[in-house]
Amino acid sequence: MKITDTNEKLKQIKCVGLVIKPNDTELADHYTRIKEVLLKYDVELIVEPKSAKLLGCESVSFEDMCKRSDFLIALGGDGTLISLCRKSFEYEKPILGVYAGNLGFLTDIKFSEIENFIDKIFNEEYRIDTRMMLEVSLHVEGKVQKIVAFNDIVFSRPKLSGMATIEAYIDKELINSYYGDGLIVSTPTGSTAYNVSAGGPVVYPLTKALILTPVCPHSLTQRPLVLPVNFEVEFKSGDSDTVIIVDGQDTYNMGDFDYVSIKIADNGAKLIHREDKNYFKVLKDKLHWGLK
Repeated sequence: MKITDTNEKLKQIKCVGLVIKPNDTELADHYTRIKEVLLKYDVELIVEPKSAKLLGCESVSFEDMCKRSDFLIALGGDGTLISLCRKSFEYEKPILGVYAGNLGFLTDIKFSEIENFIDKIFNEEYRIDTRMMLEVSLHVEGKVQKIVAFNDIVFSRPKLSGMATIEAYIDKELINSYYGDGLIVSTPTGSTAYNVSAGGPVVYPLTKALILTPVCPHSLTQRPLVLPVNFEVEFKSGDSDTVIIVDGQDTYNMGDFDYVSIKIADNGAKLIHREDKNYFKVLKDKLHWGLK
């Protein structure tokens, strides 16, 4: 079964950057172990300030860490990995997700496997998958603020008693008006997040597509829409209080902008995985597919 679309490998490994889950003091021992494993290969481990403060070790700035590192490690869970993908986006560095708790959709290396997997990295027994990300442009009075999202952008009603009204345009032509609890604009990777809970399609993460899924629409005729990657969609809201939520981590108010446009970013997030990671097995494990 073909489960990847690239043969990319790291060109060199001399320095690795580390970011850990915020406020998790139990990860200090994990840091020490990762550092020891990398030292076997004469590889330097550097840590950004917030993580270093929690670990009680020396730090470098986040910018320097990204510039100097050959790849980055996100230690924690899917949320930590998503945050690092967004913050390090412009540096285009591969990221290894290591989970300290339960297996997620993105992090497939548990801490107890880190020594063995680093050995595999140096033996080139791994793969790098490039996951699509969203480029979001917030337009106001001719100025544009750009942000990126890994999983999804959610347009949501501001309060339980209200309703969100969201208009979607392609090439300045209205394609749909959404009335209801909101609208999810998702990447294929994000299709198994809020999107699937709202009745959207599960899309293989290496598929090239943009997914629009209404949340509890007022009309039963509203259905998820899958678009080609070269489309850019503009969104306006009839309610200035409509909230924009980025990957469940950052929030903006629609009323602060004239309109919002979303397209697939020119670059994606590079994730380091075990060579035999099988997305369908993850689906079966997490969504209980195939069980009677």
